Amino acid sequence: MVKRSRVVLGHISGFYGVKGWVKVFSETDPRAGILKYSPWLLGPDAKPCRIAEGRQHGKGVIVRLEGCEDREQAAHFIGQEIAIDAGQLPPAQADEPYWIDLEGLAVVTTDGVDLGRVSHVFATGANDVLVVEGERERLIPFVWKDVVKDVDLEQGRIQVDWDPTF
Repeated sequence: MVKRSRVVLGHISGFYGVKGWVKVFSETDPRAGILKYSPWLLGPDAKPCRIAEGRQHGKGVIVRLEGCEDREQAAHFIGQEIAIDAGQLPPAQADEPYWIDLEGLAVVTTDGVDLGRVSHVFATGANDVLVVEGERERLIPFVWKDVVKDVDLEQGRIQVDWDPTF
C-alpha cells in the first residue's frame, strides 16, 4: 500500500472581483470544507499558501490568499491545483475510506477472480462507483455489504460480490 504525502482537494478556477479573490473548485463534501485546511499546497511545486479570507458563495467557494491583494497577484494562482499534506486529514472511518486510498487497490471477487485495479472513484446521486481497470473497464458500485464485502488497505485489496462477466 502506497502512503500518499499529498491529497488534492480542488483547484483555483478563476477570478472573483478585483481585490485578489479567486473562485475555488472544491472536491470536498461539503464544498466549503476545503476552507478548514491550511496551508494549501499550490501547483506542481506544492508552494504553501494560507487563506486570508474565504467563504461559500452560492454553490461555490471563494478565497483570498495571504499576500494576494489584487487581480494581478491572483492571476498567478489561476489553474493551480490545491493539495494538502495527507497528515492534515482526520483519520478515515473503517467503513468510509478516502477515495484516494482506494485508487490502485486490487479488486477481487468473493470467488477470488482478479478484476483489476481501481483507477478512480466517482459519485453518483445514489452511491459512489469504483472504476476498475483490468482486461476491460468495469464500473462497480461502492455499496457496503451488498457489493463491497471488504476493503483491506494494508493488503491493498478490495473484495466484491460481483459477477466477473459484467
